[in-house]
Amino acid sequence: MELRFSTICDDARSTPDGKLDIQGVYHDLAAPGFPARQDRIVLVIVIEWEREDHGRYLFKADLEDQEGNVSITVEGETEVHLPGPNHPPARSQLIMPLENIVFPKSGQYAFVIRVKGQTLQGPSLYLMETDEEGALP
Repeated sequence: MELRFSTICDDARSTPDGKLDIQGVYHDLAAPGFPARQDRIVLVIVIEWEREDHGRYLFKADLEDQEGNVSITVEGETEVHLPGPNHPPARSQLIMPLENIVFPKSGQYAFVIRVKGQTLQGPSLYLMETDEEGALP
């Protein structure tokens, strides 16, 4: 199993032909003070499975600060189908809109993904403080 792709963005969808349409990818957010609340983010994860993997798999993604404190946890499951001969490995495209995310302090936050007994490093965000006019100090 391998994390093939992950990002945080404004919006994402899977197209009928299996492509990902992703809009507004970002790596930093600014806030006038902390704790800060972000109305909406979209977490996108693509996991590629081993050929012998098939069935339902539970996953969990924790948004952690640099000290390992968790701000939010997302849990779900994905159905993995056995690929046919001469087909690529099975992939799960997970698109998870998250609302009202609270960031207790400035600094680095990262999604840590746990699935099938493994821990995968997902995308990260850097939160910084701005002054009242929105300018960075």
